[in-house]
Amino acid sequence: MAKPRVALFVTCLVDLHRPAVGFSAIKLLEEAGCQVEVPAVQTCCGQPAYNSGDRRTTQDIARQVIDAFLPYDFTVAPSGSCAAMISHHYQGLFAAGDPEWRARAERLGAKTHELVSFLTDVLGVKGVAARYDGRATYHDSCSGLRELGVKAQPRALLGSVAGLTLTEMREPEICCGFGGTFCVKYPEISTRMVSDKTADITATGADTLLAGDMGCLLNMAGRLKREGSPVRVRHVAEVLADMTHEAPPIGDAP
Repeated sequence: MAKPRVALFVTCLVDLHRPAVGFSAIKLLEEAGCQVEVPAVQTCCGQPAYNSGDRRTTQDIARQVIDAFLPYDFTVAPSGSCAAMISHHYQGLFAAGDPEWRARAERLGAKTHELVSFLTDVLGVKGVAARYDGRATYHDSCSGLRELGVKAQPRALLGSVAGLTLTEMREPEICCGFGGTFCVKYPEISTRMVSDKTADITATGADTLLAGDMGCLLNMAGRLKREGSPVRVRHVAEVLADMTHEAPPIGDAP
């Protein structure tokens, strides 16, 4: 049987702030039997423009993404936020007056997945050969949870990581306050939200915070550092791929 051709949508934040997450995603996908390619013409998914109400710019970005990724069997992103943008919102950008692009957006959306849910729900991965010695807690990012149903999947795979103990927060599903442009528009509210989140993280006694979206991770890591917390922050893909040696925790100096 031919290996599925999977296009990795790297995401802006992974590209600019955490390339190790992209390499971890590739390793996980290849170990699961995929032929992975990274289209060089990819840029942003268009979410910042979309959230700001700039539909014309978002359409231009979406067309570029659709052209680049539609030829593949699947598109996978290490981000529930970007995966949801492509799979749930692209088709709405092209109304009845543009049926060709709407149909193309629908086809791409149907085969676009968040990384961990793709591994478990599509490929049937039950466990990983990884080790991470420590006690971790997991934050459910809003888009992955509410738009894509990513909840049990990361916990199931983390349960197979040797040496790892997972300790739940009291409210793991509560937003961290990042929200893309929300934290820029409403900084005081965002700061209060992330402070509540870091208090919940600290109360678990975990030494590591994991999540599946870089925006959330950068936001929480920044707040934890300002509070002087020793909690390490990592993308879940780094732990699952056994690649935590590739980069220091998010927010730590290299």
